[in-house]
Amino acid sequence: MNNIVDLTVTYTNNMKGFSKKTAKTVKNDGWNASTLTFYSHCGTHIDAPIHFNVKNETIDQIPVSDFVGKAWVVNAMHIGSKGLIELSHISDKILKQFEAGHSLIFQTGWSKYINQSKYRDELPRISENLANWCVKNKVKMIGVEPPSVADVNNMEEVTKIHQILLQSVVIIEGLTNLDKLKSSCVELIALPLKIDGGDGAPARVIAIEKY
Repeated sequence: MNNIVDLTVTYTNNMKGFSKKTAKTVKNDGWNASTLTFYSHCGTHIDAPIHFNVKNETIDQIPVSDFVGKAWVVNAMHIGSKGLIELSHISDKILKQFEAGHSLIFQTGWSKYINQSKYRDELPRISENLANWCVKNKVKMIGVEPPSVADVNNMEEVTKIHQILLQSVVIIEGLTNLDKLKSSCVELIALPLKIDGGDGAPARVIAIEKY
């Protein structure tokens, strides 16, 4: 038996960086269709290494195998506004079972602040020590609820953390619904749009819990 949870934010016209406009209607054209406009890093999305010039790999060049794998859900609910998520926040139970190629999802409850200034300006973020650990220990994907893994209002920090992780780690930002997961281990599938030369792209992300 599987429990499948959608970890993707719903794109609406209230979301900064996204718009949906009517292009065709059944009444006038015979079918309904829309024109969608995306900022490449809005909503639930994945960063490509070229986003911070770590290397020239674009979103369409990342192997699809890098978007699927076993992931551990780390409870970081106690991390507050502007807090740092450290290696010490990962439980010993998870660390003992972690293997190279596994992924990490950090649950902070931050998605409840979507469309509020706090969502972007006070986000909990990944520490430099944890980012280096992820690269050293071959973490495949790292998923967070805020719109970034680092303080977007601190250019030095946001550059440093992204440049560390994007050496080898797929970054997924803007997750939601982590409170619906019942276990600490899931199969994570995070598929970005395949955009030629893309620095990042919106993604549909799901977690599969197996019982």
